[in-house]
Amino acid sequence: MLLFLTFVKVIMVSIPEFYEGKNVLLTGATGFMGKVLLEKLLRSCPKVKAVYVLVRNKAGQTPEARIEEITSCKLFDRLREEQPDFKAKIIVVMSELTQPDLDLSEPIKEKLIECINIVFHYAATIRFNETLRDAVQLNVIATQQLLFLAQRMKNLEVFVHVSTAYAYCNRQVIEEVVYPPPVDPKKLIDSLEWMDDDIVSDITPKLLGNRPNTYIYTKALAESVVQQEASKLNIAIVRPSIVGASWKEPFPGWIDNFNGPSGIFIAAGKGILRTMRATNDAVADLIPVDVVINATLAAAWYSGVHRPRKLMVYNCTTGGINAFHWSEVEYHVISTFKRNPLEQAFRRPNVNLTSNHLLYHYWIAVSHKAPAFLYDTYLRITGRSPRMMKTITRLHKAMMLLEYFTSHSWTWNNENMTMLMNQLNPDDKKMFNFDVRQLHWAEYMENYCMGTKKYVLNEEMSGIPAARKHLNKLRNIRYGFNTILVILIWRIFIARSQMARNIWYFVVSLCYKFLSYFRASSTMRY
Repeated sequence: MLLFLTFVKVIMVSIPEFYEGKNVLLTGATGFMGKVLLEKLLRSCPKVKAVYVLVRNKAGQTPEARIEEITSCKLFDRLREEQPDFKAKIIVVMSELTQPDLDLSEPIKEKLIECINIVFHYAATIRFNETLRDAVQLNVIATQQLLFLAQRMKNLEVFVHVSTAYAYCNRQVIEEVVYPPPVDPKKLIDSLEWMDDDIVSDITPKLLGNRPNTYIYTKALAESVVQQEASKLNIAIVRPSIVGASWKEPFPGWIDNFNGPSGIFIAAGKGILRTMRATNDAVADLIPVDVVINATLAAAWYSGVHRPRKLMVYNCTTGGINAFHWSEVEYHVISTFKRNPLEQAFRRPNVNLTSNHLLYHYWIAVSHKAPAFLYDTYLRITGRSPRMMKTITRLHKAMMLLEYFTSHSWTWNNENMTMLMNQLNPDDKKMFNFDVRQLHWAEYMENYCMGTKKYVLNEEMSGIPAARKHLNKLRNIRYGFNTILVILIWRIFIARSQMARNIWYFVVSLCYKFLSYFRASSTMRY
């Protein structure tokens, strides 16, 4: 009878009820996903007792000032309206994850050991070009130290580690399991202690192998470290793919950074990006940030309530459930920014995707470097500082980091995600929705693009009519330039050569005959 009542209680516990009265520890609260989780947790689980956030000093700002800045932004508007005193539940803890023992004071450490019930580990360096030494320190060693602290927590129910769906991108099919690491994390950590930076730089390409960057490489190592502690802790791993703007919560299209695809979308909207190396039919595995957060909160609930015997891994992706391709991304980005242009665009939005190496470099020279050079020349002539070539150089570096993901496709297993979704009661399915089958890509991409305009560039919607006039002006300038170019080609090459004129007249007469035949056929038909 007691067993039956326990079973019924487990089944009936909703997600908000699970978090009721709990103390949560959150790392990475100042990052994109971390701040969204903080907002969602406080808003949807209003009876959570407290959220302890580990934050470091940065650029002269205290941890308290950084959290105050974050909680004052638009992301928290809805929470501020519903729960005006929500900040009282946020407890800021100064910590440096790269330092021994996370640089926590002994009293604070003891406090966390006594009270924490749930840990969400979001903190990581997401820079693709981070040095191996720094990436290992931030993504592997810091994770290891946090796990050591978690093992001492007396009331810990679940530890959630946020990884990446690309941790094992060297595989075509990726299951919801932790694969063997590329190297033994402990041996690599020990080796990095005595290696100088030059040696580390030299061996990095060999260590990475067929993984594209240090971020993905060290995320695979971190998963191995997490797995090693799985026998001592109740752990879940969430693996999001390419995280983008919000789908629904707290409002559609929220984004606050240039990272990942957002910067590329803005460059395309401004008319700076004109070509990109990508495979048109490759799957663009974008995942809205609120989907990731809802799945993470649900994963912690499931592991905390059901206590699974194995380490739970969740591939939080869209490709195998609701596929969306890079050619479709390009279409929706360009069409959105043509209807609702960004202010002071450099050219009309238009992007050409190609997987051909020679064609790509041709378009880079013709549509990126040449216009940038001409524009900088104009700026110099008018006494202003040239800037476009620097912008193009930065853009190309960002594009190189993304090429691997725009040129490949993967197959992710999502059985655990499906199981998790089926475990939710009807109310939780609505409140913590991560069912990407419901995601309408055209609507989402429009909201995403408009989100970059409103929240990243801080452009007002009232400026759209002026931006449209500016685009029309650019179109007229382009038509005028093309007309002058045709006239110059005629005067320089065709008008001076009898053979060129004969070829020209032959082509024109051929076109005329074709049009005449087409017109005659149409008349006879009717």
